[in-house]
Amino acid sequence: MKPQLKVKIGGQSVAGVKPINQDAFAAQTPKGLVLDHKGVAVALADGVSSSKKSHEASQLCVTQFLSDYYSTPDTWSVNKASARVLTALNSWLYNKNHRTEEDSLVCTFTAMVIKSCTAHIFHVGDSRLYKLDGDDVICVTRDHVHPSRKEAFLTRAMGIDSHLEVDYQTLDLKLDDIYMLTTDGFHEFIDLKLVKQYIEETKDLNEAAEKLVELALANGSDDNVSCVLIQIEKLPHEDVNEAHRRLSKLVIPPVLEVGQNIDGFNVVRVLFSGTRSHVFLVEDNEGKQYALKMPSAYYREDPEYLDGFLREEWIGKRLSHRNIMHIYPRPEESPFMYHLCEYLGGQNLRQWIADNPSPSLDEVRKIIQEVIQAMRYFQRNGMVHRDLKPENVIIDKYGQIKVIDFGTVSVEGLEEISTPFKESCPVGSVDYIAPEYLMGKKGTFQSDLYSIGVMFYELYCGKLPFELGNLRNNIPQNFNYWQYKSMSLVRADTPKWIDVALERACSPNPATRHQAFSEFLADLSTPNQDLMSKHEFKPLVERDPLQFWKMVSIGMFISNIVLMYLWLS
Repeated sequence: MKPQLKVKIGGQSVAGVKPINQDAFAAQTPKGLVLDHKGVAVALADGVSSSKKSHEASQLCVTQFLSDYYSTPDTWSVNKASARVLTALNSWLYNKNHRTEEDSLVCTFTAMVIKSCTAHIFHVGDSRLYKLDGDDVICVTRDHVHPSRKEAFLTRAMGIDSHLEVDYQTLDLKLDDIYMLTTDGFHEFIDLKLVKQYIEETKDLNEAAEKLVELALANGSDDNVSCVLIQIEKLPHEDVNEAHRRLSKLVIPPVLEVGQNIDGFNVVRVLFSGTRSHVFLVEDNEGKQYALKMPSAYYREDPEYLDGFLREEWIGKRLSHRNIMHIYPRPEESPFMYHLCEYLGGQNLRQWIADNPSPSLDEVRKIIQEVIQAMRYFQRNGMVHRDLKPENVIIDKYGQIKVIDFGTVSVEGLEEISTPFKESCPVGSVDYIAPEYLMGKKGTFQSDLYSIGVMFYELYCGKLPFELGNLRNNIPQNFNYWQYKSMSLVRADTPKWIDVALERACSPNPATRHQAFSEFLADLSTPNQDLMSKHEFKPLVERDPLQFWKMVSIGMFISNIVLMYLWLS
């Protein structure tokens, strides 16, 4: 079993001397895969005392934050998921406040999401998060208050502005770390150095929080009083050997033959057999066909490969789009390691290029438009494919474009989970991989956009836009290595505006590439006049190399005629 995160939480919140408790806190400690992918979440809110309804805002924010956070896709990062939830909550509160003349729904908010070995902190207002570090108590957050002559007032809070600005930071966790969430009715009326003493004396976080709250009241707190204590008991550290033992619990099946059966799936045909994997066409008992992909036994002792293979299944089961191959769940009781994939039939784009040496612009544009639709779906789900190439795009038996192969897909949500496996070299095919990723930088949706641009060029021209050589052993130090070759050198019938759009999409520097898939789609559909204007200011050799070399050839021809005339005379 992979070691799992374990967190102990205790808290207390009381109205104190006030008639209503406008503070609220909530925590959720899920189990199993939800714990791995979403982590433990704790939230604390403090309603502003000037409103009689602010307790409703506090309750809503902490409970709805937890509920909505755990409903976001597993593929999203903690920051992305939490930001979406908090923005929606703030908009609801703000719009509610401006549609009524009643007391406003306004509160401070501080949350801690603990995922894998990292704490993610979200904060707005003057509630606080502290870390108990030895004998010191360190305030992790900063108050959003403006000191006036009489009293400080909040400059940021949930519900007071249509635009919400939340402080976000991450902290690396260690075993036995203790954190504390508090409202001002607590931290302004207690010696914080006593917190650790109370925890050690009681050995129970709930009891310690209760006694500390009582102490704040005894010290004269005139506000609601809340304190939440969080202690890290276990972290999901795992070394390569532990990971290998976990992964090896699933058996790699032997290479199958036609007529054999595995988990109720009958092998109809061998679709592919290579050094890394084997793919078979199989049928279930009802005659439904699937593509069954299994790893090669050659990699049974390679935990990094096996981890990537299982990650591919996890990703595929979460993708649901008409232009992306789906992966179905294996039977739960199965002891074998394989993927049960949507069977596509048809051909990949590599074969399509061979069959269509001079395609029309409309044919190529239609294919690429569907690939872009798939990549926009990846982007919305916090994913980058990283290995787009003709072999990984299928035109299925119905003429539908399908993107396949998720073994190198990066996922925001998975990158936050501690793992002993680190990529030792760039993944993907050198001819299509984005330059920034080859140089060791993190891939983004623009890396996929670059690969799509290269594929468009190759589909239309039958050649690649760059002459690259052996990049894996000689990685360039800058973007100047990539020199785009105009499409007109290969196909003279290429519209200039298409060539200009492709040059931008294939720019080696992501800063000069299209900044959105939709922007690239627009440039493929209609001429971009601004882009064309910038292009016209380039030297002729860059702007129109075909015309440049024609002029050079004509000039050389005329020069030779003149020299010959002079020699004869």
